[in-house]
Amino acid sequence: MNVARHLVQQGASVSFSTRVGKDESGQGLVEFLKDNDLYSALVQEDDNLPTCEVTVHLDEGGHATYIIPQPVSWDNIQPDGRLDDAAKEASAIVYGSLACRDTSTRDTLLNLLNETTALKVFDVNLRPPHYTLSTIETLAAGANVIKMNEDEAALLIGGSAENLRESILEFRSKYHAQTICVTRGGNGAIVWHDYEFYEHPGYPVKVVDTVGAGDSFLAAFVNGLLKGQPMPQLLDTACKIGAFVAGKRGANPVYDESVKGIL
Repeated sequence: MNVARHLVQQGASVSFSTRVGKDESGQGLVEFLKDNDLYSALVQEDDNLPTCEVTVHLDEGGHATYIIPQPVSWDNIQPDGRLDDAAKEASAIVYGSLACRDTSTRDTLLNLLNETTALKVFDVNLRPPHYTLSTIETLAAGANVIKMNEDEAALLIGGSAENLRESILEFRSKYHAQTICVTRGGNGAIVWHDYEFYEHPGYPVKVVDTVGAGDSFLAAFVNGLLKGQPMPQLLDTACKIGAFVAGKRGANPVYDESVKGIL
């Protein structure tokens, strides 16, 4: 949802799918989606499972850890003709590993990915204990673009900062993605794209809250790819927006003129 919200702020046309419970939290989320141009028939309602409420803890550096209940409504996203149609018409589909921790949503997603020609963007979001290596491998194998942070890269592809390029090449030889992006927090990002490496040192910012920074980065990254922007340009934009969000409270701060000016 955070990626979708940032894409809307960046001027993209977005359809968002999830599943909410028949409860107060679900109704509140629906109202939020409506207020932010993200509500559609792709938002399902569950008769039995509750809407997910995640507890977020921020440490002194503004870095987040999460407590995520299970099962919740988004564990049970069901196949739907409207979802199929949206996937077939999409330019890109952004999906994460967390939503695939259970079989129902995972099977729905994998069926969609098999039926679409859209750019498949896999946002690796490892939240222990809510993932298995086999699921990560399945999602990565079907992706055109894979984005992960440094901690996730260490778990999935190993290596250190010094030999990250070699580790990325080894990872790519297994999964054949066109683009692999590893974000480095305040140190920017490294990208392997079309057989070339690109790096950006990032922008200094006083960190207030890292929640949503990676999502805003990914939104700008995908937006740039779809627009056919040169990789150095879109990487610079993504790092600027990620730094802006890290310096604000909350995952979806409203863009100011400094951000709008680079879009």
